[in-house]
Amino acid sequence: MNVFNKIISVTTKQEYDCTDITDQVKEMVNESQIKNGLVNVQTMHTTAAIILNENEPLLIEDIKSHLEKLSSKESSYNHDNFEIRTVNMCDGECANGHAHCKAILLPSTATLNLLDGKLQLGQWQRILFWELDRSRSREIQVHIFGE
Repeated sequence: MNVFNKIISVTTKQEYDCTDITDQVKEMVNESQIKNGLVNVQTMHTTAAIILNENEPLLIEDIKSHLEKLSSKESSYNHDNFEIRTVNMCDGECANGHAHCKAILLPSTATLNLLDGKLQLGQWQRILFWELDRSRSREIQVHIFGE
């Protein structure tokens, strides 16, 4: 069995920034020279997601609206109360309870089949990295294994 790992670095522009990383993952598959196996794509962050879906602008807007209804920034979150929160604090801590609550609704990984050197995706499926918090640098780990 062969194993290949690589990191995709993304700088997001804003909350709900949706970055299509499909072509980068396909390039990594070619680079790996692995023909049959699995490709795992994982966000390294708790306020971001990896989803397989259509990259269609109106659908992207629908997903944003849906997520905002479920976990609005206007709601109150204990995570954002810095007077009582004492765990996992860092300099410049921001109020992002809404982003964490959105993240639990979406997957942090996508595992795809690799067959004859080709990533197995449906007609409209794309690998999308979703920012659920604010503009920042992000990392996505891609792990390819097989033969």
